[in-house]
Formats: sequence, C-alpha cells, structure tokens
Amino acid sequence: MPRPPLPAALTLAAATLLTATACSGRYLDMEEGPTSTPTTASSAARSSPASPTTAPALTAAQAQAVLITYTDLGPGWTPTQGAATWRDGMLKTTGAPGDCARFLDALYSDALLGSPARALVGLDNTDTGAQLRYQVSAQPRADVDRTLAWLATVPQRCAHFTATTARGVAQDVQISTASLPPVGDARESLRVTVTAPPAQDTEEPTVLTLDVAAVRQGTDAFTLTNGGLSGVPSDATQAAVQLGALRLAEVRKQGRAQV
Repeated sequence: MPRPPLPAALTLAAATLLTATACSGRYLDMEEGPTSTPTTASSAARSSPASPTTAPALTAAQAQAVLITYTDLGPGWTPTQGAATWRDGMLKTTGAPGDCARFLDALYSDALLGSPARALVGLDNTDTGAQLRYQVSAQPRADVDRTLAWLATVPQRCAHFTATTARGVAQDVQISTASLPPVGDARESLRVTVTAPPAQDTEEPTVLTLDVAAVRQGTDAFTLTNGGLSGVPSDATQAAVQLGALRLAEVRKQGRAQV
C-alpha cells in the first residue's frame, strides 16, 4: 500500500531550507544520481574552507535538539524497539575485501564517522518494516572530511563483492552512489543492496536495501542509515537529511545569540 505523505510542516521546513541554500550559494551541487560514480574531486574535497574561528563542540543538549523524531516523518514511524534482526543476520559479515570489509564493519557498528556519537536516535516504520538510525557525530572536522573522502571511493572499490554471514551464507553486496538534497558543506550518500540466497529452491532471495548518508555542516556532522527488507522509503531519507541540517543551523544560530 502506498506510504502516506510526509507532514506538511516538514515539507515546508525542507522547502525553506533549500530556498535559503540556493540563495546563499554556500552549498554544493547534488550528485548525479544513483548510478553515478564519484569523481576525484569528491564533495568533501570541494567543501568550503575552514572559517577563521572554530565553533565550540555542540553540548549534549544541543546535540539532542538536532535529532529528528518519529513525529517528523509522519504516520507509520515510531520510536525503535531495538536493532533490526537483519543487522546481525546480514550486516555482520566476514570475507569481504579490504575497504569493503571496513565499510560493512562501520555500517554494522553504527560508526560511519567514528564513535561514540554525541547523540543518536532509532526509528522504526511499522508499515514497511524499515529502520532509520540518525546520529550526531562527535568527531573533529578534519576526521569527518577524511572519512567523507574515503566514503566517496567506496562505490568504485566495492561496487560488487561477496561477504559471508556468521552462519556461513555467502551474500551478494552492491554499493552505488545516491543523491542527497544540497545541504551542508560536504556530504556523501550511498545505496547498499545485500542479497542472501533463498534457503530453499521454492523461496525468494532475501534483499536488504539501505540508504546511507553523511553530512558535514560547518564543524558539525551527522549520519543516517535507512532501510529494510521491503525496500527503502527514500522520501524519509531525504526529509531526515533536510530537517537535520535545518535543526543544526537553528541550534548554532541560537547558540551564537546567547553568547
């Protein structure tokens, strides 16, 4: 059944953010699309130069204020009930080549930009079975940029490979670039598809699809994963990234006003 539209308030907030982005000219162009490949000038490398002064790290309260909630994403979304079963069943693997193993390990451990996170939240979609995990990074800007530059190479190095689960099942893994709204100063987005063969000839393969996004805005950064076994609600990925960037800008603006 079709998913209900996202709340009007969120749509308006996203439109406001994108309008402000277009007027400021401070943000990067969007990637070409799901089938495009990264160029040598990644979005991290094209990011704006560091500001003369470094903003203080977000406080715990500020990082919590940046998090999205289930009410932001519309009907069907609820606070998480725990890690999805496919996380251990399909993302905990061995046997993948170098950078591909590193990427899957970071994806499985929720540490795409390093750990620990400054704040994090998990949300479940009861209609589709999808799970969205969103976290605000505590890593320094230089470390974030190095990771973004590395993520930009993953679709080239790990476009198609095999990884083996703890139960000895060989899974087919494909990784490609994906598009994101033009927010933040540097960003990378990937589409990950993991296919496990059927246990019996009469069954269908099990397919896990994940959207993976990482965004740096000034000295702050956040990551998002969103996916499940019944496809990925990409509208939620786009909305969460837009809203996350908007809330981050608002939190920083309020912090400056209080100084």
